[in-house]
This record gives sequence, structure tokens and C-alpha cells, in this order.
Amino acid sequence: MSPKSRWTTSEAERLYGFNRWGSPYFSVDKEGYVCAHPAADDISVRIDDVIKEAATKGIKAPMVIRFQDLLRHRVERLNKAFADSIRDEDYPGHYRGVFPIKVNQLREVVEEIQDAGENHCYGLEAGSKPELMIAMAMHQHSESLLICNGYKDEDYIRLALNYRKIGKDIIIVAEQLSELEMIISMSKELDVEPLIGLRSKLGTRGEGKWAMSTGDNAKFGLTSMEILEAARMLEKANLTESLCLLHFHIGSQVPNIITLKNAVVEATRYYCQLQKMGFPMGFLDVGGGLGIDYDGSRSNYESSTNYTLEEYARDVVYNVKQICGLMDVPCPNLVTESGRAIVAPHSILITEVTGRISKRDSLLTVRKDEIKHQVVADLHEILNGRNRYGNLEIYHDAQQKKEEADSLFSHGYLDLLGRAQAESLFWQICNRLEKNISKTKGYQPEELIGLSELLSDQYVCNFSVFQSLLDHWALDQLFPITPITRLNERPTVNAILVDITCDSDGKVSKFIDLEDEKQYLPLHPLKKGDSYFLGIFLVGAYQDIMGDNHNLFGRVNEVHVFLDEDEDDGFYIEDTIQGFRMKDVLEGVQYSAGGLCQNLKKQIDKATKADLVKPRDGVRFMELYEEQLQKKTYLDIEQKKKRRAAPRKAKAKPQ
Repeated sequence: MSPKSRWTTSEAERLYGFNRWGSPYFSVDKEGYVCAHPAADDISVRIDDVIKEAATKGIKAPMVIRFQDLLRHRVERLNKAFADSIRDEDYPGHYRGVFPIKVNQLREVVEEIQDAGENHCYGLEAGSKPELMIAMAMHQHSESLLICNGYKDEDYIRLALNYRKIGKDIIIVAEQLSELEMIISMSKELDVEPLIGLRSKLGTRGEGKWAMSTGDNAKFGLTSMEILEAARMLEKANLTESLCLLHFHIGSQVPNIITLKNAVVEATRYYCQLQKMGFPMGFLDVGGGLGIDYDGSRSNYESSTNYTLEEYARDVVYNVKQICGLMDVPCPNLVTESGRAIVAPHSILITEVTGRISKRDSLLTVRKDEIKHQVVADLHEILNGRNRYGNLEIYHDAQQKKEEADSLFSHGYLDLLGRAQAESLFWQICNRLEKNISKTKGYQPEELIGLSELLSDQYVCNFSVFQSLLDHWALDQLFPITPITRLNERPTVNAILVDITCDSDGKVSKFIDLEDEKQYLPLHPLKKGDSYFLGIFLVGAYQDIMGDNHNLFGRVNEVHVFLDEDEDDGFYIEDTIQGFRMKDVLEGVQYSAGGLCQNLKKQIDKATKADLVKPRDGVRFMELYEEQLQKKTYLDIEQKKKRRAAPRKAKAKPQ
């Protein structure tokens, strides 16, 4: 084996970024399998083993794998980070974090977070009435907080105040003065002393994709003038003792720690001023914003963070203590609403590659004596003749000739064969140039570097971007994507991923890279009859709940994985959740399965009476239709594999 052909799993870890975004939860073993480390230790689980185990339970890709132990570890890590910082800084207050269930409302996720946070008095945050219904039912710990955010009507406030009546620490955060009016009025009506928070509209500007979450034009929060008016309203209503919390939110996925520091400093000033005005206060809620380093670059790029979870905790604790000390105000208990940082790492979307679209597959071999048009002859000469020009000039000449061929075809001066020959020659020229460039060191023009993207294959993947990766489509969010197996082999195919929706936007064509972002992903050639799975990582935040039903594909399958040292593979699947069937998505858009069957049967009966179809064939068609209503919406790749593997019948020899 030549040195150039050697490939190690360490190189694969560097190429796909496991040693950056994946640490300490994901790695590659010596056999080239991607492994999860849910407890961030040496205990690992091969993701391919989970896929195989799921298949025995009737669960196939596309699927979401949830590592529940990883979810638990994230909760414990966040609480430990604040506990350590509070101890190290000799901070006199406590940490009382809450999980914002809008980030992932799934019952199994919320239950695991509540269980993991029980010893830390870790609570919940609700941003709507449906979320409040969940939070009140799931909120069991008597000392943990329940924070009420979002726009509120009378029913929302009445629910929260009744929950307060049964002795719960539920804090209603006023986003507008009109909400505060309702809280004051209804607390008197229900004869309950409320716990009230005010959300401040900070002057500190956010950063990243959600930069407009704060500032003068922010959707939520009270200005400094409105906070003064809120204070007056509470004093007039004799509810001074009820104001216990100041809240702010600087935005989701804040990439720069300086932005977070500045926001904490400004908000602490508000807090101190309110306490000096005679309000007891007690809690400073720094909201969300704690980000995930999706690309592993540790930078202030919007898909990254230039800080760690532990650095975030230290900076919050330190800056609050500093400002409170300067203003001679007791330090508050600290609240965070970190959601993305808790749930994003625990979920992996698994999709199977079902096919490949390549420009190279249909190239023609063009012989000189077959050429009938001068433009084709010119391209043939560029490819095969002696060329004294540089790579960029060759590319420009070939590009100009291809455009000329396209124009001639459009005006009827070039036939279909001629155009196919021209296209084939152009792509062969591009392919040769790309190989030349890969061997050349030093600066290369941007147009030539772009040839790798231009020549990339399209790997057709059995999933929907709109259902499972909505943030990628809507916000250009980057997610780490890697093969699940074969990482001990050199990837030799540059590819983009296309989904199975009938929408040209249904693709992933931006990928993480250490220096910037790539327009293609290095993958392995597909092997006939073998499955090739890709894992899309860090998808546990928002993607589960925000996906839409474009093309009616619906939710994918799920498996929930727990570590268990007594099991052969070190894990077991505790629960499986079936993805949507045809029947489920159709009923979601107001079509009953029975009504559809009835309508189709009328058409089949009519065709049978008209002798367009035999009765038996009509019955089979109806049975097929009814059977499909109970099947999953995504492609059945197993059927495709079986057809490919089936031996072809030998043709009968003539007698």
C-alpha cells in the first residue's frame, strides 16, 4: 500500500470534526465506527449497533436516536458549572436554573430533564398556554421554579395564579404593562399573592442569527420608562413584596461571550436599581443564549461559540457579583433558561442514502471522426490537444464553448447528439482540471476552487429537510454530518445531500469546516446492496417540534437509548416511537382514511363496469391502496435492496 493511499480513523476524526464539535460525546473507534459516549466517559456505544437493534424492533431510518444519559449529563454539567463558580467566587446566592420547554416539548425529554435536575432544584419555563399546561403537570419539585414567559391572556394568568395558590414557586413575568394590569387585577380577584417578574428590554444588542431579540425594536420586554411605571403600579396595588425577579433575554445561540457579559452587566444594574427602590427582588433571570459549538471552531461565528459552558457560568457569576458589590446590593439568586445547550447534543438524525446522481455517470466517449459541429470539435481539441495555456484560461475557453453550444441548440443549429457531446466534453475538461488543481500547491483562483462544488455528486437521502432540519433550510444553521461507518476508509466522493421532497430547496449544501464552511461533504462510494447511513448530529433543539409536513412526510421514527453495562453492547433501547403512517398525515389535513377508500372504490367500480379493468385487478388495486394507508410515509429502501439482490431469470433458449 502506497503512503498516499493510507487512511486512518484519526484523519477521519479531524476531517469530520469529531475532536472539535464532538468532544466529549462522540468519537470514531479503530474499526471506523462512530461511537457515542453519553456519559462523557470511556463507556461507548456504536451508533451502527443502535441502528441494527432498532431494526429488530421494526424501526428503520429515517430515525432519531436519543441518548437519554447524554441528556442527563448536560443537565448535571450545567448545574455543576454554576455550583463550582458560586463556590470559587464565594458568591452568596444560589443557582435555580429552568429548562425552557419550547426548545423540546417531547414528554420523554422533559421527564428525563426533570429527573436529572431533581437534586439541583432545576425547574421549567413556559412560553405559551399549552406549554404552561405541560409545565404545571410535570413540575413536581417543591423548591424548583416555574417561570411564565410569552404573551399572556386572562386564562394564562388565571392558571398561573391558581398554581401559586397550591404553594408553588411560579413567577409570572410581565412582558407588557397590560399584562401587569391583568396580574394585579386577577390576583385580587383570586385572593392570592403573586410572584411577579419584569422583563427588561436591554440596550445591549444581541449577536448571531437572533440579534434582534433585544434592543429598541425587540418584540418583548419593558423599556426603562415602562419599568418605572410598572414599579408605580405595583406600589399603588400594595404588591411591592410580590416583585421578585428581573428577566432579560439576549437571544438564542449567542456566539460571543462579550455580548453575554455586557447584557449581564446591564441587567444587573436594572436589578440593583429596583432593589434600591424598595422592592425585595431575589432572582436575576439571565434568560437563554448559551450556545452550542456546532462547527467546532470555538469562534464567534454564528454556528459556533468562543466560550465553553463553564466559562459562561463563571462570567455570569463574576459579573453579577461585581456589579452588586459596586452598588452595595445583596447578590440575587441566579436563573438561566438554557435550552439549546441542554438538549441539542442528545439527538442524532439517521438517514440512509438511497441513490446517487452524478454528472460522470452519463458522459459520452466522443471520437473525433464522429464530430459534426465545429463547437464540439473545439471542445474536443481543448480536452485532447496539446495545450500551452494555464488551468484558468482552459476553463474559461471550455466555459465559453459550452455556452456557445447551448445557444446553438436553442436556435436549432445543433442537434441533440451534438449538445450531449459538448456537455460530455465540458465535464471531462472540468474533471481533469479539478485533478490538476488538487495536485498543485499554492494559490488557486476562486473559479477553479469552485470546480469541486460544481462536480459534486448528489447523494439522495431518505428524509425531509423541512421536517427534520428546518433550521438548516430557514436559517442556514450548520449541523455536523458524518458517515456512521467506514471511517477507516478514505472518502473519495464529494457530495451534497438531497432529500426526497419534490422541492429544489430540499437539500443540504453547506457543511462545517474548521476555517469556513464547505459546499460539499467528502463521503464514500456507495456499495451495491450495502446500507450507507449518515448521522446528522446536535439536532435535539427545536428541530423535533418545528419541522413541518411538507409533502406530508411527517415525523420520523424514534428510539430512546440508555446505557447498561450488563448488556452485550453496553446499551438497551428503552422505548421506540413509530413515525407517521400515510393515514396519520392524511388525517392531519382533514382526509379520513375511510372517505378516501370510498372515493377510490367508486372510481374502480366505474372502471370495472366500463371493462377498463378486470374485477380481480380492481380488487387487488383497492387492497394495495388500503395497505399503503397503514405504511410509513418515507421510502421503503428494503424493498429496493431486495429487488436489486433478486437473481435475474435466465432467458429461455430458442428450440
